[in-house]
Amino acid sequence: MNNLGLNAAHAKNWQCYLDYWGYRPGTIDGQLGTDSWKAAQRLFNDYGHSGSHKLVVDGIVGTNTIKALQRFLNWSGVEHLAVDGVAGPDTRAAFWRATRAC
Repeated sequence: MNNLGLNAAHAKNWQCYLDYWGYRPGTIDGQLGTDSWKAAQRLFNDYGHSGSHKLVVDGIVGTNTIKALQRFLNWSGVEHLAVDGVAGPDTRAAFWRATRAC
C-alpha cells in the first residue's frame, strides 16, 4: 500500500474518482494498493499524463508514476508542480488537496 500521505478518506476519494471514470481501482477501502495504482496508471496513460512513453501498468508507484501524477495534478489547473518524479512535500500536499472530494 502506498497512500502518498493521504488518509483513508482522501484515498477513498481518489479510488472513487478512478471508479467513476471507469478505471476500476478494486475495493474502495482507503488503501491505495496495487489495484488502485494500476487503475491510476491506466488513467495516466489514456490521458497522456505518462509523458512520451506509456507507463507499465504494474501497480508500482515508481518515478514514472509519480511524474504522471504530477502531470495530472498540474493538468487539473490548480497546481504548478515540478515534474521530477519525487513524491516530496509539494506533491503530497497537492495530491491531498486534489482528493478532498470525489
